[in-house]
Amino acid sequence: MSDAATSRSAHPDRGVPSRGAHPDWGVPSRGAHPDWGVPSRGAPGTHSVAVVGAGKIGELLLSGLLRSGWPVGRLLATARRSERARELADRYGIRVLDNLAAVAEADVLAIAVKPQDAAGLLAEIGPKVPAGKLVVSLCAGLPTAFFAKGLPEGTPVVRVMTNTPALVDEAMTAISPGTYATGDHLALAEEMFAPLGRTIRVPESQQDAVTALSGSGPAYFFFLVEAMTDAGILLGLPRQVAHDLIVQTAIGSAIMLRDSGEHPVKLREAVTSPAGTTISAIRELEAHGVRAALLAALEAARDRAREIAEQA
Repeated sequence: MSDAATSRSAHPDRGVPSRGAHPDWGVPSRGAHPDWGVPSRGAPGTHSVAVVGAGKIGELLLSGLLRSGWPVGRLLATARRSERARELADRYGIRVLDNLAAVAEADVLAIAVKPQDAAGLLAEIGPKVPAGKLVVSLCAGLPTAFFAKGLPEGTPVVRVMTNTPALVDEAMTAISPGTYATGDHLALAEEMFAPLGRTIRVPESQQDAVTALSGSGPAYFFFLVEAMTDAGILLGLPRQVAHDLIVQTAIGSAIMLRDSGEHPVKLREAVTSPAGTTISAIRELEAHGVRAALLAALEAARDRAREIAEQA
């Protein structure tokens, strides 16, 4: 039980933010952004999309589009290995083509290869991409300028960083325009990724920080849950009980952060009474440098994203 009791009822006087459209940079949305001059979203799947290099991240996009009602006939994929191609075709009923055929047929190319494979892919398909075709990059660390060098002049490129909660339609996806990408191109990218969770527009200069924070972020939470589950076992709880306690606590805490409009410090203070159990635990976390470790960890992830771009 927490040190300070909290109500399960809603708090209408806290100014709970809307989950709708927001015209400013850096504000997440689940829908279109009419104040940006973006056309309204109709039925999904007006454009055909080819996921080029459908590995784990590419498959997240494919499955999310299908769950949202995107027509299976407007989804294509490419895969390096024939067994992977058969697996995708059998699982989703989509057509799996070679790279050049996908480039010729699709309206949008979603590049989901590993960053180290992107240069080779561009050498293969770059000369065949029409200048007006939208290219969406899911390659961690690679700037839109990297793709612009291998594509015809004027090709619109949108850089995207999503994360694995896309599997449960709760991803956080950051979207940034390249030099030739317009508002319509960003709106189409949002249409593709909104079914996976939330989207947010950020300047491309912030994408390496996004990669460190939300792109890699699920791993940090899983690491924390793993450690707290072990702590529960140390305290005498069965593993499954410890697991269920911390997972539901994490879900509830995340919903409070999202919906209450309160700063996390206030939410933490609401559970932290003088001389109580929570402040004793927080003292130990601070003594062991947990806050500093998180800062250093995210800086390391950001720096690695920059190194990937330099090595590409």
